Amino acid sequence: MLDTLTKRLLQSIPVLIGVLVLGFLLVQLSPGDPARVFAGAMAPPEVVEQIREKMGLDRPLWGQFWGYVERVLQGDLGRSFISNKTVMSELAAAIVPTVELMLACLIWSIPLGIAMGTLAGVWRGSLLDRAVMAFSVAGVSLPIFFICLLLIQWFGVKWQLFPFIGRGGPLWTVDGLRHIALPALSLGLIFIGPVARMTRSSVLEVLRLDHVRTARSKGLTERQVILRHGLRNALIPVVTLVGLQAGYLLGGAVVTETIFSYPGIGRLSVGAILSSDYPLAQGCILVLALAFILINMIVDILYAILDPRVQKR
Repeated sequence: MLDTLTKRLLQSIPVLIGVLVLGFLLVQLSPGDPARVFAGAMAPPEVVEQIREKMGLDRPLWGQFWGYVERVLQGDLGRSFISNKTVMSELAAAIVPTVELMLACLIWSIPLGIAMGTLAGVWRGSLLDRAVMAFSVAGVSLPIFFICLLLIQWFGVKWQLFPFIGRGGPLWTVDGLRHIALPALSLGLIFIGPVARMTRSSVLEVLRLDHVRTARSKGLTERQVILRHGLRNALIPVVTLVGLQAGYLLGGAVVTETIFSYPGIGRLSVGAILSSDYPLAQGCILVLALAFILINMIVDILYAILDPRVQKR
């Protein structure tokens, strides 16, 4: 297990270097002038030029990048051009709501997707199987912004069951749960479909294996066969899928947080890019990349638990 994690950590170093380079270049290529934004639309050109020099934007591109890398290696992500707060403080305030949103999304969507896929695989060809597959295709096909707006219209505006603007508080409070309900439901609906489809395919494949037939011949009930011998092996590709979908889920979180005005990393990154706040945008990109690497490491650990053969490789 330790050797596997060490290899993953070493493999993540080139990924982080690539994220630093691409994140810096993409932010630099984005339209807008942070000096003009900071000075205001009516500021004279000489004031804008002074601000540009103070921000270091008059330096060559390679000089700006090298200075950025040196600061990152020292643990300094710089200061926001707009708020003048440190990027670390801005990220620290936004990362907790995003983690809460991810947990609130995954804690119900993964078990429900696995349960739906298992039932569809066990009763293959039945009406339940077709209903699960139809729901899965709809969840994958519908864009996340449409799902968000639909839930806001029905549960927020028409029936007024849940608030749909901002964050009410920590996840363990009633107000926090009410505010996070619609964002977590919107984000989870796009995640159930792939999990259910993969679980169904895995269950169908595992139930045909010899050890499952042997378990049935020993007199075990169908429930015991599925839960003890079928589902554990079927979950291996599902766990891999969860890791692969992490990037898509983080991308969906950016849209979800923006629509619901939820103060997370996604909304912060959109605001930073629109306002040409280079240090804050680069910090958001770096944090999202680290989150993706961390999620994949957790998936590797779960994969090794489900399949001990992985630890011997």
